Amino acid sequence: MTRLRDLTARDGTRLRWWDNEVTGGQPVVVSNGLGASPAAWPFLDDPAGRYHAVTWHHRGLGGSDRPADERRITLDDHADDLLAVMDAAGMASALLVGWSVGVGVALEVARRAPERVEGLMLLGGGAGGGFRVLPARTPEVVQRGVSRASAWLLRVVGPPISGVISVLPRGLDAMGEPGAVLTAPPIRTLAEVAREFARHDWTWFSRMVLAAGEHEPIPTDEVRVPVTVLAGEFDSIAPADEMAALAAALPDARLVRVPGSHFLPLQYPELLRSELDDLARRSRR
Repeated sequence: MTRLRDLTARDGTRLRWWDNEVTGGQPVVVSNGLGASPAAWPFLDDPAGRYHAVTWHHRGLGGSDRPADERRITLDDHADDLLAVMDAAGMASALLVGWSVGVGVALEVARRAPERVEGLMLLGGGAGGGFRVLPARTPEVVQRGVSRASAWLLRVVGPPISGVISVLPRGLDAMGEPGAVLTAPPIRTLAEVAREFARHDWTWFSRMVLAAGEHEPIPTDEVRVPVTVLAGEFDSIAPADEMAALAAALPDARLVRVPGSHFLPLQYPELLRSELDDLARRSRR
């Protein structure tokens, strides 16, 4: 059973959070990609009771309120919110699973409150809040400019894309071929995630992306817990070589490269479950 709940963040913002209500399971906090749905992690809603998993909807998205001070949407604010969710769930410490922008949030929490982090599983993001649009060899000043322009364009292209997504049939249910490059979960699950994403206010979402991109790189040498880094070979937002470099910069990291895109939670849920099991074992040593 899963339940949506509300909590009040440190600055007074009301946040909507999700709890799979597994009693006695290994505590896990999903530091999601901006605007991503809990439905993107189907293996955590597990009747076997392996993990007590929680996550939350970012400020102004998915049922959470915008902060009174609309500047409070930085990576530091999201890190505060992650810790608030842990407190609300009664988790003294947990494994953190970071995806996309959530990677930077998870790393910031591990740096700031190491006693509360047992291990990290990171995919599709880097040690900061920015995202990449052009190849890695592109000069940083050009990369930042194009990334910011792309974030602004979400305000224009988001609404028509949302219109297309909103009419996806609800009865879809098919599987990709096992081992295929873009192996998919049931399309029904993918459609559910896409429909929820399409409901966002795209101007606000664009502001969230821009704010996350302003965070300075997080010192990886301060992270002292076991880490698993998953790299999608066809991820254009967080290229595999950059994920490999992130793993190499972390003191105790395992790198797993898979033939997938930026959306590994949807493409390889069973692999992620297996790697999370392994990370839990490593964290208990």
